[in-house]
Amino acid sequence: MSFKVAVLPGDGIGPEVIDEAIKVLKAAGFDGEYEFAAFGGAGYDECGDPLPPKTLDLCKASDAVLMGAVGGPKWDNVQPITKRPEIGGLLPLRRELNLFANLRPAKTLQALLHASPLKEGRSRIDLMVVRELTGGIYFGEPRERRDNGNTAIDSMVYSRSEIERIAKRGFEVAMSRRQHLVSVDKANVLETSRLWREVVDEMAKDYPKVSLSHMLVDNCAMQLVRDPSQFDVILTENMFGDILSDEASMITGSLGLLPSASLSDAKGDNVFGLYEPVHGSAPDIAGQGRANPLAAILSASMMVKYSFGDDGTSARIDNAVEKALGQGLRTADIFEPGTNIVSTSEMGNAVAECLTQE
Repeated sequence: MSFKVAVLPGDGIGPEVIDEAIKVLKAAGFDGEYEFAAFGGAGYDECGDPLPPKTLDLCKASDAVLMGAVGGPKWDNVQPITKRPEIGGLLPLRRELNLFANLRPAKTLQALLHASPLKEGRSRIDLMVVRELTGGIYFGEPRERRDNGNTAIDSMVYSRSEIERIAKRGFEVAMSRRQHLVSVDKANVLETSRLWREVVDEMAKDYPKVSLSHMLVDNCAMQLVRDPSQFDVILTENMFGDILSDEASMITGSLGLLPSASLSDAKGDNVFGLYEPVHGSAPDIAGQGRANPLAAILSASMMVKYSFGDDGTSARIDNAVEKALGQGLRTADIFEPGTNIVSTSEMGNAVAECLTQE
């Protein structure tokens, strides 16, 4: 059975890393039908819209979406602001595709243990951040300027149903891992967080095997640095998840290694999702062959697992990444003495070769 994958290469290094992800998927034997479309800055340049209607239609008609990074200084001053890649592309795409659950794993790879900024022996990390993605302050209304532009207003809004569905996903992820869930909020000062904590406590009754604890977001940020090994699954709202997942990713040693999955509800027997590396578009190194493709490759692995239910192929891709790194191959962002710098395509070739030589 062939699966239809919408491919949105995006901007900057996006097309380069996505090419390597598809190369690895093919080497792994994944049966995919890939259709490309413009998105982000590329969409704006092509037709004046960061989310062209035909791109959105393609995504809705596909089984999953594989995306590179978007945005960059070239589009930072585009007016109106709703035409900028992040605001006019990413946010409406998440809303239109109902991508309410963002899964961001952060795991220390053995070959890169010394790249962590934390002390050796305290730097091992294997956690999943489950972030609510379509609510909260990024989507709340009103969102406006007043007093001739001198006062800015953003609104933090959450409904019970929004919290219930992301909490359900968080508990399900915890059940598939080590069965420990930390729900992160700011319940000492925010009404939305008090509702969040109330709903999560109610949901916990349906998952008696999961150990649940609550943590304030500022304490969580400190605990991630003090002892990241204490975490299994972190469940939190949109903005907190955005910040904490980036913090967790840097503890592993490089933002260039971190994948993500943004999931919707089930679509037939599968879960519809959009898969993308956590890193940005890095326009300063675009076209130079210096980008690290591993986050995009690992995002493709998550796609195979979550949208197509193929845990075996996903594990093979993950293992191939570990093997390539174990051979001492490094892109420039993770180079260390005693290793060999390779280009974007050479790293992709190495991972693909590990798969074909199994």
